[in-house]
Amino acid sequence: MRRQFLSLLLLSTLTFFVGLGRPAVTDSDEAFYAEAAREMVDSGDWLTPHYNYEDRWQKPVLYYWLTAAAYLVSGPTEWAARVWSALSGAGLVLLTWAAARTISTQPNVGWLAGTVVATCFGCFAMARMALPDLPLAFCITLTVWAATRAVDHSVGWWALAGLGAGLGFLLKGPVALVVPAVILGPIAWRERSRILIKPSGVALAVAVFAIVGLPWYGAMLAEHGTAYAQSFFIGDNFERFATDRFNQPRPFWFYLPVVIGGMLPWSAYLVTLSVQPLKEVLLRKRRLTDAEWRLLFWALMPLLFYTLSVGKQPRYVLPVLPPLAILLSWAMVERVGNRTAPSGGRQSALLAGTWATFAFLCIVALLRARMRPLLIAIPDVTAWAGIAAVGLAAAAVAGVAIRRSWAALPAVLVTSSVALMLTIQVTVLQPSRPEPVELMANLVRQHHSPGQRVGAYRAFVRNLIFYSRIKQDDLMGQAAAVEFLKSPERVLLMLPADELSAIEAASGLVLSRLGEVTYVNTANFRLRTLLRSNPNAEVVRVLLVANR
Repeated sequence: MRRQFLSLLLLSTLTFFVGLGRPAVTDSDEAFYAEAAREMVDSGDWLTPHYNYEDRWQKPVLYYWLTAAAYLVSGPTEWAARVWSALSGAGLVLLTWAAARTISTQPNVGWLAGTVVATCFGCFAMARMALPDLPLAFCITLTVWAATRAVDHSVGWWALAGLGAGLGFLLKGPVALVVPAVILGPIAWRERSRILIKPSGVALAVAVFAIVGLPWYGAMLAEHGTAYAQSFFIGDNFERFATDRFNQPRPFWFYLPVVIGGMLPWSAYLVTLSVQPLKEVLLRKRRLTDAEWRLLFWALMPLLFYTLSVGKQPRYVLPVLPPLAILLSWAMVERVGNRTAPSGGRQSALLAGTWATFAFLCIVALLRARMRPLLIAIPDVTAWAGIAAVGLAAAAVAGVAIRRSWAALPAVLVTSSVALMLTIQVTVLQPSRPEPVELMANLVRQHHSPGQRVGAYRAFVRNLIFYSRIKQDDLMGQAAAVEFLKSPERVLLMLPADELSAIEAASGLVLSRLGEVTYVNTANFRLRTLLRSNPNAEVVRVLLVANR
């Protein structure tokens, strides 16, 4: 057990912490959390979060507190902004390992489940972002696992479930209660004749939840009144779920490719190893065990809940990855066992998954080679070393399939997954510093006068303030940009170079160019970016201009 624990810690360090602070804060939601925590430290107001020097009521306070505490130790750095996401990723790995050990009697299921979480793309990507979603996934996983253990074991587990729910409530609000409820409700209903839920245990969980999760909300209501409750609980929670106010409507099948992508490079096995068991269940050749039912509810009910939501975001379904990792690992360990040549359907499923994984790794290597014109800051030797590492990983996976050496499959997959994640980290997510946003922040500070307004139009809308420390106007649409530039006083504006002519024509002004940076936001890369005939079309020039 100690060896497994230490190996999972090592894997988590490699995939979640290596190069954590290297990229600049991205122009995405992570800028909200990184900057709001910085303003919390600067202002000394640890009750009401602020972003861009204005109240930010959209999210609860815990992630701001954690990040602000890290800033007090190391200063407002990118590493400090993200460290709690990375720590939550490592915690989720160990929690998945512990949960799998109590669910399956197979000795290696827990370790393999932990490695899947440590090396799957969904957790890898979110552990490197200053966002509360991975910490929330940890809290939801802790709540669900502790509650199922509480039913089967001592009442003390209820306190742990209440702690997870309370911390999650301070991270993201009601969703930290709703998601465990939609998982635990069906489990309790199905096993109602065989389990005894002690009222004293539930009362203990509620008490711990209230002590941890409610005082800050009470203080916010006392400070800001019902306006806060209306804004947060109705606006940012109910309307985010039921309307398209915050996110554009997406199709009902939206989360299927998201989950498949989040489980990469393990996704092929998730599909191929589930076909035969599903067929056997449908043909009534076998019955699902209680443990299997619990894992299915754990994985599928949050997926259904978020599918019913109008406002869909890929990172919302992070809590389904741990139960999927356990199911996948359980199936793989049972298929592989200690045998080198599984027969029949078992071998077909393993072969299909292995060759599909090989093909995926080959595609990644080819796409990374195609990305070289976009990532000019990465040295060629580093880029080609990363491509070679992924190629070697693909060759190792193919070797397992060719030799049918299934006993080696888990170790080869883990090694290949680590090689893939480190390659992405070193050859994609580690640009040279200073990055464009830092160069633009230097330009803004150079030309800015006290009290002068700064506007952002379709460039550096969120993350510039973390580096400039200057309040800015977020200009939504050309009309807002034109009105901003017609201000009687001198103002500064950031905008893409290809928008300059249209803005000048609409405003009737000849704008003064103060500086320019080249901007490539890797956070916005999509597959279509790499499939275009000219991938350099994604490189954008951003200007800093003044109206006089």
